[in-house]
Parts: sequence; structure tokens; C-alpha cells
Amino acid sequence: MDGQQEQRKSEIEDVSSAKAVLLGAFAPGVNGPTWNTLKFILLVLGLCLIAMLALAFTRSDIALILHIGFLVLIALVLFFLMSRFLEETGLVSIEHQMQEMGLMPKDCKETSKKS
Repeated sequence: MDGQQEQRKSEIEDVSSAKAVLLGAFAPGVNGPTWNTLKFILLVLGLCLIAMLALAFTRSDIALILHIGFLVLIALVLFFLMSRFLEETGLVSIEHQMQEMGLMPKDCKETSKKS
């Protein structure tokens, strides 16, 4: 019976990053892979906005420069606020999120409660 429990526990640990991100979207808390994905998306957004800002400078259109500058400011504030929030609350493990949603096998729930 120990072999079955170890196998189920290893299946939980082998959750792919895509599944972890999807799980993080629906479960309470933020897991590591979801936070890494959000950081990557915000980085790409920032790079795109900076490229747009550079193009706006070449056109010398002050209204366009102000609008894109404001979007860059919004992206920076969003990243700063999300970082501060996660710094205060911390990340949640994928196993905990699976328990919250009831996706974890019953045998593994019992063993994790005993530990």
C-alpha cells in the first residue's frame, strides 16, 4: 500500500507547468508557475510598450507619446502592486491548491494531513 501512496504522491509532484497555471487561475492563491507566467507576460507587455514609445518619438507626435507613456506607467504600477501583494501574502503550493479544489486523491489527502 505504501507503493501506491508514493506513486500517487509522485503523480501530484509531476504536475506540468501548464496545468499548474490553469489550476492557479481557478484556485485561491497564486502558485509559483502562475506568478512566473504573469511576470513573463508583463515583461513582454513592457517591451512592446517601450517599442511603441520609441516609434512614437520618431513620429514626434506629443499626444501619442503621452498616451503610450501613460500605458507604460500603468504597466509598471500594476507590476509593482502585484509584486508587493505577493510579497506580503506569499505563494501557495500546487498541492494546497489541489486540496482546496478537491482534485487531490483521497489517499494523498490523508497522508498530507498526518505529516
